Amino acid sequence: MLKILQISDLHFGPFHWSGDDELLIEKINSYNVDLVIDTGDSTSDGLEREYFQAKTFLKKIECKNLVSIIGNHDKRSRSSVEFFKKYISNPDVIYPDNDEETRKRHLFLNSKMKLKERFTDINFIKRITIHGEKILIIGLDSNTLYSDDGFIEEAILNSISKTLSNDTYDLKLLLIHHSILATDGCPLINSQRVIDFVCYNKIDFVFCGHTHELDFREIKDIVNQHQFFQFMCGSTSSNDLGAYGKNVFILYEIENNKNFAIYLINIFYKNNHLTFKRERI
Repeated sequence: MLKILQISDLHFGPFHWSGDDELLIEKINSYNVDLVIDTGDSTSDGLEREYFQAKTFLKKIECKNLVSIIGNHDKRSRSSVEFFKKYISNPDVIYPDNDEETRKRHLFLNSKMKLKERFTDINFIKRITIHGEKILIIGLDSNTLYSDDGFIEEAILNSISKTLSNDTYDLKLLLIHHSILATDGCPLINSQRVIDFVCYNKIDFVFCGHTHELDFREIKDIVNQHQFFQFMCGSTSSNDLGAYGKNVFILYEIENNKNFAIYLINIFYKNNHLTFKRERI
């Protein structure tokens, strides 16, 4: 059985909560999971000091497999991508095969200089083996510099699909900050194209964050005969929760793409006191 723990929207900076981070880390580490995934917005404004705080927190998580992606709040300055690579994660970034066919705004810091050093997206593939099973993790950068709306560059999706065409895995996971199924005030504009990508590549589970709300969905593509699940995590440690948001992290116990269990670990902070409540979905 594969145990995955999802955190999201830590929002170090002005939006970070006043709760005890050390107690939160202690609780996270108590689950002894195989994989921790962080689905973005580690910072509030993409500033270096916020990235440093996020790094300090994430380094205390006792799991050898920790995978983080970038969120829209993490991408609010020209230096955001470099800070992410320096403090959070520096994966082998996937670039489009043909730069001239790209449409995403600010995909390059200077549109006249199509250089990799000017590239602002962090898309990647990570392959790991846990309990003898081959697991594929795809990290998609749905964020646009200076904007909260989401967009995935189609040239990136094409590049990834080509890379995966001859590979086989026991489980395929997609991490993306914006939801590909549910919409909100700052949506993933070309979500249908990403859904097609998920179905074409037979991805089993999609993990996202962004809205600070919880949402769990099962989708079946009748044409491609593929079924997948999307799990949206609320914010793990933010004061900016909105009407329906909550502080939470999620534990998944996965046997395969049909048999799994979901547990919410609800986090309550009141009168300088932190408590947790676990419930099964």
